[in-house]
Amino acid sequence: MDITQRYLALFRQAPVMATILDDDGQILDVSDIWAARMGYSREELLGRRPRELASAPSARRIREQYIPLFRETGRLTGLAVEFVTREGSTFEVFVTTTAEYDDSGGFLHTLCVFAEVSDRAFLERRYQDHYQSTPAMLHTIDPDGHITEVSNHWLDKLGYDRDEVLGRSILDFMTDESRRPLEGRMREIISEGERRNVSRQMVTKSGEVIDVLMSSKTERDVRDAIIRTFVASKDVTDRNRAEANLKLAYQEIAHLKEELERERDYLREEVRVSMNFGRLVGGSPALGAMLARIEAVADTPANVLIIGETGTGKELVAHAIHARSGRADGPLVKVNCASIPDELFESEFFGHVRGAFTGAHRDRVGRFQLADGGTIFLDEVGEIPIELQGKLLRVIQERQFERVGDDTTRSVDVRMIAATNKDLEKAVEAGKFREDLYYRLSVFPVQVPPLRRRADDVIQLAVHFLEQVCREFGRSAPMLTQGQVEALRRYDWPGNVRELKNVIERAVILSRGGALRLDLSLPETSAESPAGAAPPVGNPAASSLPLVTEGASADQASAAFLTEAQMKEQQRANLIAALNAANWKISGKGGAADRLGMRPTTLTDRIRALRIKRPAPG
Repeated sequence: MDITQRYLALFRQAPVMATILDDDGQILDVSDIWAARMGYSREELLGRRPRELASAPSARRIREQYIPLFRETGRLTGLAVEFVTREGSTFEVFVTTTAEYDDSGGFLHTLCVFAEVSDRAFLERRYQDHYQSTPAMLHTIDPDGHITEVSNHWLDKLGYDRDEVLGRSILDFMTDESRRPLEGRMREIISEGERRNVSRQMVTKSGEVIDVLMSSKTERDVRDAIIRTFVASKDVTDRNRAEANLKLAYQEIAHLKEELERERDYLREEVRVSMNFGRLVGGSPALGAMLARIEAVADTPANVLIIGETGTGKELVAHAIHARSGRADGPLVKVNCASIPDELFESEFFGHVRGAFTGAHRDRVGRFQLADGGTIFLDEVGEIPIELQGKLLRVIQERQFERVGDDTTRSVDVRMIAATNKDLEKAVEAGKFREDLYYRLSVFPVQVPPLRRRADDVIQLAVHFLEQVCREFGRSAPMLTQGQVEALRRYDWPGNVRELKNVIERAVILSRGGALRLDLSLPETSAESPAGAAPPVGNPAASSLPLVTEGASADQASAAFLTEAQMKEQQRANLIAALNAANWKISGKGGAADRLGMRPTTLTDRIRALRIKRPAPG
């Protein structure tokens, strides 16, 4: 038996009603079941056409509709045909017809399969049972989007009964956001055919919103008309919420990482440019007046402009204001405007994004963002280029800025403290500094007095720096001799506190054997007299000062010292002795200032600071 004969034998024995037709529509062979159902033998059916065995209406429908459509498409599905048996009874079937071709495209035959309507109804009932009980969210809609069937799982998810759902539009069960783009377009969307994983939001009967992914497939009849659309949905609410929480967590991690990087960069710079002067030291009237202004403005939100010569300690003043303010727990970020190249000012102030300019290999946080919630200290503010001053003014006024290369506007809460050693009013007149920016910065000016106006503080500062430097160098601090004290007082200190600190540090470096070599670090005109020289003339109290001389031993040096209170008291007694010797004449030849070798203004400041008053006559 060859393959063709085996095929025909299997075809005839197949448990389906089927026929094979030639290219003219005549029957070549039939299955045993169809022949039996029709009541004919196989030989009686061969050569006949199926429409000859159909009822008159079905025969007409086959001839006028089905055959032309089949010739056009080569396939028909779901056609209703009524056949008449040998005994004259009728039965209705649904016909599926398919043309088959060989490998070269040549026509072989047409296969027709018949499903009796009663059998199909049984299958559809079974299909419906399976459809409803499947553990998936399924629903079927007609061409207008009305629900014709739903699965039990769909009903369980949304909390409805079947009779509350059937016949209603699927849009009734969606959120406004999901429904809005679909309204009036259901037929258009359904006619597009297959769709996969479309995000939608549905509303349960209790009002809860669930996220779903919908996939659909549209079924059409032989005339390409839409019959229905099958839709499968997947509840992704938990997944979406988990992804949203994960996204928030990643955002928080990125924010914390950025904060840590900002703090790291700032701390590195703080280590690199550490505080050189320590705390504010002194008790002179000039310093006291400045401290009073610091106390007045510190706990306010006002911008402060610190004005003073180079080396007077303007940065210390900024630290003092910040430490006494309500922002003390926030950062104090310093920007040395004199050390920034003009082309990098904007990036330094506001930061930049990667690729904003050549060399911008990563995002960088600017100093204003770094100082958010705290204080920013703009040292040497007069060095800011005039073209950038407008952007700085905007940050002060609106508290907003953009990074270089970024169009995102950021808000910042920063208090501004600026410092300068220039006359900004003259810079405004010369057109080198914006007048509006000047008035924004100088809401409350604080003048830092130069060290020459703080003569009473020189020795206290010298002792403070001496202890600090020796502690850093791992040495024991030597005592200042009387001659060194006078030399420090005589010097005018054009470099102010910074110069004093440098002088003390050089003296410690040059010292050997416990003796402080101040004579090698001070300018020659101010160096002290040689060792063993007598105390200054007109200073009867000098002999009572327990200060060591250059030839003193290390034991003597460690045993002889004065506390700060004792030093002030000795200084007070020394000044009173000089005033008594000059009959309380301060200036002029023979006056107390002349006898002490100091300026009359300096002596007047010290008399006021030490609260010395001339005794009443008699």
